[in-house]
Amino acid sequence: MSFEKFYVHNGQSWPLEQVPVMDEASFRREILKSCETGGRLVNLFGYHAQDKNLYLCAVIGMDQEGKLSVFAARMPGGQVHFESLTPVLPQAHLFEREIAEQFGIIIQGHPWLKPVRSHQDYSFYEIRSEETHEVAVGPVHAGIIEPGHFRFQCHGEEILNLEIQLGWQHRGVEKMMAEISLERAMLVAESIAGDTVIGHGTAFCNIIEALSDTEVPLQAEMIRIIALELERLANHVGDMGALSTDIGFLPVSAYFGRLRGEFLNLSMELCGSRFGRSLCRPGGVLFSLGPEMIEDFRRRLLKAQKDFMEIAELFFSTSSVLSRLESTGRISRQTAEELGLVGPAARSCDLERDVRTDYAFGMFRFQHIPVSTVVSGDVYARALIRRLEAQRSIEFLLEALDQIPSGELLKKPSALKPSHMALSLVEGWRGEIAHVAITDAQSRLMRYKVKDPSFNNWIALSLAVRGAQISDFPLCNKSFNLSYAGHDL
Repeated sequence: MSFEKFYVHNGQSWPLEQVPVMDEASFRREILKSCETGGRLVNLFGYHAQDKNLYLCAVIGMDQEGKLSVFAARMPGGQVHFESLTPVLPQAHLFEREIAEQFGIIIQGHPWLKPVRSHQDYSFYEIRSEETHEVAVGPVHAGIIEPGHFRFQCHGEEILNLEIQLGWQHRGVEKMMAEISLERAMLVAESIAGDTVIGHGTAFCNIIEALSDTEVPLQAEMIRIIALELERLANHVGDMGALSTDIGFLPVSAYFGRLRGEFLNLSMELCGSRFGRSLCRPGGVLFSLGPEMIEDFRRRLLKAQKDFMEIAELFFSTSSVLSRLESTGRISRQTAEELGLVGPAARSCDLERDVRTDYAFGMFRFQHIPVSTVVSGDVYARALIRRLEAQRSIEFLLEALDQIPSGELLKKPSALKPSHMALSLVEGWRGEIAHVAITDAQSRLMRYKVKDPSFNNWIALSLAVRGAQISDFPLCNKSFNLSYAGHDL
């Protein structure tokens, strides 16, 4: 079956009837063909249409071309089988497991079809030998960490396999988004991952604005990306502090922690919340920066920039730090490509993937931040990426403060368009956030699909520690710092 490809832009909506629909075999072939010719599986999900049939929908990203293609397969009534893509396209593995869990489809030929979030009828992978042993960690952890279970199969101190079981929170985010008012849905979007309020909040706003043809004021667009880069700064600097803690470099850890607080406090000055809640709303933002605040922000950013450069230089010039980070938890570029990694995890493996450049949205269409990459793919690379991106975020913010337009902050969106689909990609601090929404004939949300970057990247942690000492796990884990909440939808 041949069909004409349907391309869309980030932040666009389109009539659902325009999405090419094909049979299951053609759908599978088109995904494989697209990914063999430079494409990447941005999203793969199921939805029930108003005709009561189940559809599978794929979003393929051609990163180098900045193009996104969308197509779907109609699963005939009663069909519960789908031939797995995973044996030849590993990046599809978790998407297929999620579809199997949510819709009861049997994914034939999938190598490890365990549930993504449900724990029913599930047993862990075992290595049976008198010379091996298991180490189980979680799901309850000390301190404030969210629930996640890590099951290690070890030979002495060497990790043979790590199996990660998430899904302990059962929040029902996607189902809830299609059942509540848009006002409440905004609050839920801000709560998808508590450290990514701006990232997920912006993605939701973009969806509603696309579905209502709302043109966001330029001042609001600029405030959003200022808040997004502040969020990136706070988390990158915080992660560098946490890495310092894990290797026992406590003075640097304390200093990075203080700097993280500086960036969080700037967010609080902007909107009253250190994590950016109540700033973004469909149609714009609720707060802006006046002349006095702009000068205060500039002064504080310049001071933080100087402090950050000094402490980062100390961190990366200390031989004991480098000996602990280099060659630990390495992921190759080939593995990163095969798994479809995104964000700093991908860029630390020399993959130049960044939504801000590849699928520029909002003011990023006019304001360019250079993409940083590192080639080694180890803990050192993931730390260095954070340093480089933090530096460039500060530089961007100092420039952006001089370019905030005047005018409106908020335009109230009109009613959503019926029987439409919309896509929003945002480069959160962990990587590519993807939201997809579908409206019914009555203009109500009937399907809302969320993909946090952690969904792509958790598998990389499992592979990074294979063959490593079990004592390396905390350091590897922190170098990815993936979200439990963003995964447990």
